[in-house]
Formats: sequence, C-alpha cells, structure tokens
Amino acid sequence: MQTPPHRPNSGPNASPVNPMPPFVVALFLLIAGIEIAFSAGARGLVGGPGAVGWRLEAVQAYAFSGDVFGWMLANGQYPKEHLIRFVTYLFVHGSFTQAAFAGVMLLALGKWVGEVFGALPTLAVFFGSGVFGALAFGLLTNDPVLIGAFPAVYGLIGAFTYLLWVKLAATGEHQGRAFSLIGMLMAIQLVFSVIFPNGSKDWVADLAGFAAGFAISLLVSPGSWHRIRGKLRRD
Repeated sequence: MQTPPHRPNSGPNASPVNPMPPFVVALFLLIAGIEIAFSAGARGLVGGPGAVGWRLEAVQAYAFSGDVFGWMLANGQYPKEHLIRFVTYLFVHGSFTQAAFAGVMLLALGKWVGEVFGALPTLAVFFGSGVFGALAFGLLTNDPVLIGAFPAVYGLIGAFTYLLWVKLAATGEHQGRAFSLIGMLMAIQLVFSVIFPNGSKDWVADLAGFAAGFAISLLVSPGSWHRIRGKLRRD
C-alpha cells in the first residue's frame, strides 16, 4: 500500500506556514458570511426589523427536513427545491457558536486533507458526506430538522482517518490507532446523549458523515484506483 503523497512546500526552502487551499477558504467564508448576516440581523445591525427572522426563514427554506424527506419517500416525488436541502443545510447553523466550531474544524481538517487530496476529491468528501449524513438522519431518526456543517466536517475526519490508516499500514504500525479521534468524539457524543436523552440525534448524521468520508476517500485519494485494480488482479 502506498503512503500518502508528500504535502506541498515540504522542501528545505519551504515557508513555515503553508497557504490554506482556496476551496477550503471559500467554504469557510460561505459559512462565516451567512452566520455573520444572521447574527447582525438578529441584533438589528443590518436588514431592518425583518432581519430578526432571517435565521428562522433560512431554516424553514434550506434545512434538511425529516418531514419533507418522509413526504418525498411516501409520494415518490423529489422536487428540486427540497433535494437541494441535502446540501444547503450544511450552511445554515443554529447559533454563532455552532457555526464557529464548524468553521474552525473545517479550516483545520480541510487544510490537511486538501493538501493531500486536492480540490475536487476533498469537495467530493465534504459534500458526499453531507448528503449521506442527511440521508441517514432522515431514515434512522424521527427528528424534524438537521442543520449545520458537522456531518460534512465529520466526513473530513473520515478522510483524515483514512490517511492515518494508510500511513500506519505503510510503517507496519497498528491501523486501529487511526480511529482514536473519531472514537473520542463519539464517546463525547454518547455522554451528551446520556445527559440529555431528549436532545437532538444529530450524532447519527455525524457518524454517517464520518463513514461516508472514509469510504469516499478509498475511491478519490491519490493512487486509489491503482491500488484497487492491483488488488482485484491479485484476487
């Protein structure tokens, strides 16, 4: 199994700080810009009196809705204005704090994964994990609404885990260590679910996003198709 390619700017004359991949910055700015507009509107700084309800209006129009998803399955109809919810919910957050945490994790994980994978594979992980997370949420829970970028961010954690998994295999170390981060995060989620048993089941979407991110990485990571073809030929 091949090790992940060298990250850019790794030579002796490299800058000590690698530039953030532009597509990661674009995703972050989209999340941040929307949240700044909501927060400013709620405080009456922009938009006039109607701006107080911008967040609620966005949730109604762009959040992933379990009820709408159930209606689509029951009727076999999939209008575009509802299908886009599988993606748009990632950019609507319930609070400034939720958006800030998601944005910081996006920058950290997106930089690491993006420098190895490149733009299109990383975006495939981000949006693919978001879609799969929403799908799992709609099928496995009765919660009405899913918002926030965390399922896609957990997908990036899945890609990060995959890269560690490959690296550990190449060095002969135990590959189970690659899953320590997701194990810790899900343990925290479990503690919160015990403390708040009637809370949101967003963790279902997060875990599904992680699984999707790891699986997508198997297909889109550098050299993945070469490894898969080689394994099929050996089998």
